[in-house]
Amino acid sequence: MSPNLFAGIVAGTILFGLIAIAALVVVAYLSRDQRRLQRRIADPSAPFVDDLGGDGKSMLHGIARQGRAIEQLVDPKGESQRLLVQAGWRNTQSRIGYYAFQALVPVLMAVLVTTGIFLGKGKMFHPPLVYATVVGSFALALLIPRIVLRKVAAARRERIRHEVPLLVHLLVLLFDSGLSTRQALSSLVREGIKVLPELEKEFELIVRQLDAGGDLVTVLRNLEDVLAVEDFSTVLGVLRQADRYGGEIREPLLDTLKVIEERHGLDLREKVNLMSGRMTVVMVLFFFPALLIFTAGPAFMAILKVLGTGQ
Repeated sequence: MSPNLFAGIVAGTILFGLIAIAALVVVAYLSRDQRRLQRRIADPSAPFVDDLGGDGKSMLHGIARQGRAIEQLVDPKGESQRLLVQAGWRNTQSRIGYYAFQALVPVLMAVLVTTGIFLGKGKMFHPPLVYATVVGSFALALLIPRIVLRKVAAARRERIRHEVPLLVHLLVLLFDSGLSTRQALSSLVREGIKVLPELEKEFELIVRQLDAGGDLVTVLRNLEDVLAVEDFSTVLGVLRQADRYGGEIREPLLDTLKVIEERHGLDLREKVNLMSGRMTVVMVLFFFPALLIFTAGPAFMAILKVLGTGQ
């Protein structure tokens, strides 16, 4: 490839990216003005406040709004909102970052596809292949943020699952000391940040809702439905039943802990069985041929030497 052609490809790619970003910003500002006009028509005295935080004048806010529009197009049922909560991205900055990522991935994918087509010089890319590449890249660009969000949410749910046994032990100690459910949750928020880093964030939200006058049973049920962690849901169910009907809570918690530990043991056995199967495949493919060569190689070479001498 000549230097002039390479420089032209680089300049064209940069120009395409700048044009795409400029168009995205223009559309963001136009949509902001339209929403501001609708807000003033509904209530002329109300100031404009963007629902992502701030007044919406920054470029990042504009990109995030376009990303949210794309997300609403891809996910009309609102599953992403639940995944954002499961991933721990409740604050405004985290949501803006995710929506901006949602908006910028298609632009970056378009730049990569355009660069690949230019580098192909038209020889390796036939029109049907180009069309299929563009359509597939566009679909992949829309799905990549959702895939990343699901991975992050699943990883955090797994971390929460591993914190549940320690949570049960702490709750048993707090209840044995005579604390109520609300006092125990408040104590976990104050002192559990180092031992329960993920659950402490959830309990902090619960305590704020309870201080605002929320019902404990309703708050725990909402958290159970949003996080959808089976072990954690079992513990929250015990707390809800104890708060609603009263009675002894130590024994139900210990029974729940026993069930959770048995479940973790079964999961660990399943992982060990899968790992042993994978190790068997690795040994058959790599270790067994080397061992066969090491043990049978000298004898095989001796046989070949004897046959060669006989001829």
